[in-house]
Parts: sequence; structure tokens; C-alpha cells
Amino acid sequence: MTSHQLQFLFIDIALILAAARGLGHLAARAGQPAVIGEIIAGVLLGPTLLGGPLSETLLPSEVRPVLAGMANLGVALFMFAVGLDIDGATLRANGRVTAAAALGSSAVPFLLGIGLAFVLMRGHESTDPAAFAVFIGLSVSVTAFPVLARILTDRGLSRTAVGGIALATAAVVDVVAWAALAGVNASVGAGDGHWPVLLVPPYLLVMLFAVRPLLRRYLAPGGEAKPFTSLRFAVVLTGALLSAAATEAMGMHHIFGAFLFGLVLPREGTRALREDLHARTGHLTGLLLPVYFVVAGFQVDLGGIGLPGLAELALIMLVAVGGKFGGTYLAARSQKLPHGSAATLASLMNTRGFTELVILGVGLKLGLLDGSLYSMMVVMAVVTTMMTGPLLSRFQPGAPAPRDRVATPAGSV
Repeated sequence: MTSHQLQFLFIDIALILAAARGLGHLAARAGQPAVIGEIIAGVLLGPTLLGGPLSETLLPSEVRPVLAGMANLGVALFMFAVGLDIDGATLRANGRVTAAAALGSSAVPFLLGIGLAFVLMRGHESTDPAAFAVFIGLSVSVTAFPVLARILTDRGLSRTAVGGIALATAAVVDVVAWAALAGVNASVGAGDGHWPVLLVPPYLLVMLFAVRPLLRRYLAPGGEAKPFTSLRFAVVLTGALLSAAATEAMGMHHIFGAFLFGLVLPREGTRALREDLHARTGHLTGLLLPVYFVVAGFQVDLGGIGLPGLAELALIMLVAVGGKFGGTYLAARSQKLPHGSAATLASLMNTRGFTELVILGVGLKLGLLDGSLYSMMVVMAVVTTMMTGPLLSRFQPGAPAPRDRVATPAGSV
């Protein structure tokens, strides 16, 4: 890298951080998750507002591969933190209600999304219609577990019954979504060399029955966590990155390896350790995730959508919101939840946030989404996340407003 390129890299990182933090702060002041402002900052630095030539001048093509590498590292750490947040107790909470809500929140929008995919195929050609249909169904049925957890905390709902059900339901939906996305990635991403995917099942067994016991022995021998030193943090971070590299080598996406490593870390007696680990990774993702938003924004060009695209966007929004809200609400009501609690749960499950952007990025990489469809799906992710706050105020008018602060990305996205 030349001195000139290095100068631009430093300037671009400073520009990205300033734009992301500034708009993130404004979003928080408006009662929205900070990630909304950060995503919008990425879109605004792309061709939608600045146009191709100006965007190319501010963010030269020779610097973008370095930014893309930083973005991928940020996503891997984010997914590690998501896996770290999910535990068996959360998944088992309020078992029957959680199972029904998770089924309604995932199955209904997924099936509607498959129908939507056949409509979208008319204007967006796909070499693999089956994978395209599954991917669209998946992309409208996802819920952002980290954003939901942050909203519950900010709204004072984390210790309520509906808050516990929402966390458990979102955790189940997230695990199912990542498993389904892994299947799509395996069927499309490996191309002609599908044989490395055969290594995934034994890799899962190794992680569960070899790596997990070793981590328990290293981090919490006898069920009691040791002090979390810099060495232990380096060991855990190294493991997460090696796991990400392993799944990437198997023809999967690196996010699955990072997520899996966070998932297999021991839970017994390690709550303080995991909170410390989450805080440390949060400092790294605080720098790297805004870069991902800008890299994602390079692919978003809302200026080229046109009237046919607006009609498609309206249909996408109808399926995404109607399927998610309606499916969750009906499932919750079937378990005798009151109208207000069911509507609150449905509003929370409609939150997509940064999790949706990660999934859309995988679809773009696999060639399942073209530029215009990717742009419309990003808009859907932003709008549905922005809807959560007003909907909660509508169905729980007495609930406290969100705190006026910008959380670290690890906790806000």
C-alpha cells in the first residue's frame, strides 16, 4: 500500500466513524436504535446521495478492499457476540408460548416470502430459483436478537413476562435462521466443489464434544470462572477467528464459524466472564461495524429503483411486516396471551436491524440478490426496525421511552 493510499485509508476510516457516530447519536435522540443512524450513514456515503464519481473520489477503489477486510472482521466478531448471548436457559424459557411464537414468527413470513419470491423472479432473474425462494423467505422472517435485547433494556421491558418471551422467541428464530442460511450457503456457495461441505457435520461434533469441554476446563475449571486476563481474551478471540476461517474453507460463510464458537463457550458459572468478553469485543466492533455499513452502502443505489421498484418495495414491506407481525400475534393469542402482550411481542419480533444486513450481504455474495433487490431489502430492514419504537408506544403507552444514549454497536445492533 502506497503512502497516498494509506492517507486515504485513515481519512476514510475517520469519515466513516464520524458519520456513523453522528447519525447514530441523532437516531438515539429520536428514540431509535443507534444502528439505524449508522446504517443510514453507510447508505448516504454510497452512490445514492453522493453519486458514483464523488463516492469514488472520497472512497477510492484501491482502498475499498482493505475496508472490506475490516468489515468482514467486524461481522465475524459481531456474530461471535450473538452466539455468546444465546444460552439454553433463554431458549427454554416459557417453553410452550415460546415454541408457538417462534413457529408463527418464522413459518408464516417464510411461507409468504416464498410466494413473494415467485413474484420477484419476474423482474430479477435467478440461476437457482429454489435457493432464491428459500432465501427470500428467510430474509423476511429473521429477527435481530441483539437489537431486540437492547430495545427491551431501554424500554424497561427486559424483566417483564413479555420481555422474557420475546428474548426466548428471538433466540429460537435466530438459531433457526442461521441454520437455514447455512443450508442455502452450502447448496449455492460451494459451486462445483461441494465436497468440503461434507466436513461441516464432523466439525460441529468436534466443536461440541472436544472444543467446548476444553474451553470449559480452560475458562471455568470446576464450574467457577477464572479471572479474565488478556491472555484468555486472546485465546478466545483466536479460537473465534480460526473457527470463522474453518467454515469459510468448507464453502460456508465465515459468520457461521464465529457464531458457533460463541455458542459453544461454557455458560455454567461464566456470566461475569461472558459480560467482560462481550464488553471487550464491543470495543472492536465499535470501530469495525461502521465500516461494514459503508461497505454495504456501496451496493445500495436507491436512485435507480424507479416506479416498478417502488411497487416491489411496497410488496416486500407488506409481506415482511404483515407476515411477521400477523404470524407472531396469532401464535401468541393462541396461547391465551392478552391482546396488548401479543401485539407487543409481535412488534418486537418485527425488528430486523443489522442481522438482516448480514443475511442480505450473504445473499449478495452468493448472487441470489441483484443490486436493486438488495437495495430494497436494505430499506425494508431499516424501516421495520424503525417501526418497533412507535409500535411499542402504541401498544404499551405507559412504558418508559428509550434512554437518550448511543450504545456500543455490539449491544445496539
